[in-house]
Amino acid sequence: MSFPPRLLIVSLLCAGCAAPVGDAPGTSADRDAPSSRADADALDLSLENMFRDARGSVSATAISPDGRWVATTADGPDGRGIYLIDLSVEPPVPNYWLDGGSPVWSPDGRSVALMRSGQVWRAEVGSSDPRQITQDLEGVRGVAWSPDGGTIALYATNSGSQDIWLVPANGEGDPRQLTQESMSADETRFQPSWSPDGTTIAYVSNKADFWSDDVWLIDVETGRERQLSRTIRAISMTPAWSPDGERIAVLGTKKDEYWYLDIADVYLLDPDGGPETPLEMSTFATAYRFRPFWSAAGDRLYFTYQERGEHHLWSVPSTGGVATRVTNIGGTFRSVSATAAADRFAFVRAAPTMGPEAYVFDVTGGAPRRLTRFTPQWASVKPPVEVAFRSFDGVYIQGFLYLPDEVEAGGSCPALVQVHGGGTNSYTAGLNLTEQYLASKGFVVLAINYRGGSGFGREFQDLGDEDWLNGQALDPGSAADYLRTLPYVTDQVGIYGYSYGGMQSMAAITRTPDKFDAAAPMAGIYSQRQTFEHQDRLGKVFTVDGHGGLPDERPDIYDKSETLARMGNITAPVLIQHGDQDVRAPFLNFELALTELERHGIEHEAHTYPEGHGFRDPQNRIDLYSRVEEWFVRHLGTCR
Repeated sequence: MSFPPRLLIVSLLCAGCAAPVGDAPGTSADRDAPSSRADADALDLSLENMFRDARGSVSATAISPDGRWVATTADGPDGRGIYLIDLSVEPPVPNYWLDGGSPVWSPDGRSVALMRSGQVWRAEVGSSDPRQITQDLEGVRGVAWSPDGGTIALYATNSGSQDIWLVPANGEGDPRQLTQESMSADETRFQPSWSPDGTTIAYVSNKADFWSDDVWLIDVETGRERQLSRTIRAISMTPAWSPDGERIAVLGTKKDEYWYLDIADVYLLDPDGGPETPLEMSTFATAYRFRPFWSAAGDRLYFTYQERGEHHLWSVPSTGGVATRVTNIGGTFRSVSATAAADRFAFVRAAPTMGPEAYVFDVTGGAPRRLTRFTPQWASVKPPVEVAFRSFDGVYIQGFLYLPDEVEAGGSCPALVQVHGGGTNSYTAGLNLTEQYLASKGFVVLAINYRGGSGFGREFQDLGDEDWLNGQALDPGSAADYLRTLPYVTDQVGIYGYSYGGMQSMAAITRTPDKFDAAAPMAGIYSQRQTFEHQDRLGKVFTVDGHGGLPDERPDIYDKSETLARMGNITAPVLIQHGDQDVRAPFLNFELALTELERHGIEHEAHTYPEGHGFRDPQNRIDLYSRVEEWFVRHLGTCR
């Protein structure tokens, strides 16, 4: 996403102004200070506050093409919506601007397109009265302005597929469907990208092959389209045109490689066709939910890379060579945006003791500057201790250790192993309130980056290729062994996780049943073979790639990842929870697992919610983790 403004707006937007927040770059306040809230006002770390009652966060940033403005989607002191920050004044102040979210700047920087009530609206800088641009389009997302500012391209699902539609940016005129069946309707990762001359749009499509994410080009005037890439799997959310329009930067991997997601190569494609070879550089890029950016001269590329749980901005010459880290602030990034010249960036960053806030950074150097102070300070939140432990085969696994106050007072407590979701992603060093909460309730919590995850090089990630939930599921058992060596652990160890973490939790107690005294798997897949046909497209692609083929093509590999057939090995009591509308980890998994738990006489509790894969109802989240806490207290005991 890249974006823009002008006009004098301070007096127009100052009603209910937030306090100035621009700290001097490089100061401690500019980094990880939780907020401007006094310690005495820190919020209680309760599930109700975590999921329902606490206010204050930043979810997205968009910097204007000229670098003067940052529009940020946030829950701030004046409510939820878009806050505008003028970087030309000192200190910059975030002012509530508009109801809505996902702002995207026009090329001239005078207005933004935004999402409100599922439709696109347009607001001029200096005005708080936006006008509606789209009326009846369904599933609208992925807004992109044409270079002349006259047209907005977006994705909508009116056709039954994810297709690109064009709408007049002034809201006058009917939308025009540009592509036909460009992507499955449930696939929402990608965004359209205009060529610099506005004649062509690059986009990612699976129309040539259901399993492929290929780059395609379409002529805006005629609708003629052609497939550009054939050997790579595009992962970055937006193909990025060079300023001269002669190259397209895409983050991805070869189709015959493992689907690394967070460890991608940079490919520079010729719009006229040609070799699809990765740019030679000394590191990788993180592609999932990120995109590359070109410098104004086209001589450098900027990209985000997640390494050992932390995100950083990197740069590399566009001819390849030595890649160098641009930021050194650590934490976790999302919603990275750049000016038209990529000389200034805005992004959302969180840290182990600080929630997501907006930052800005000039590529000439220095420290990123924090722009907002919206997130609350939490009582009982402390930085975790980063550790490593030796697994069953000598490989060392990174972990983040959360310690209760009772440990610091000389007590001993039961322990929990947390296994992250995503599988090929990783546990990152942001504000992980669930682990903080469980630690505050008297559990030593070790969140682990098991083999197959990202941020540790391709060789480490390859350890999970075609070996899902097999050797990979032994790492949690080794984590349990490590925890039992700690003098402040009572010898009682449980395991929990959500999504792929739910899969790992169930797999671990079937493969190393002697390691765990209780388990709480949530929203997991327990038989890829039996539930494959019920998954959404992204889930199917992920499963096929991890197993090297379809279930009937690779039965031996699916046998290795099969947890359902091993559930008779379980000795730990199991709390299993799932959303009954889940299609990423189909609900059938819960039903099959429940049948096996009952058949083998395993102590268990089972709960379902009227939810999909990611719970939206705060009360359901509260209930979910209330049950997890109570389950572990009942079966593991408390500190002594």
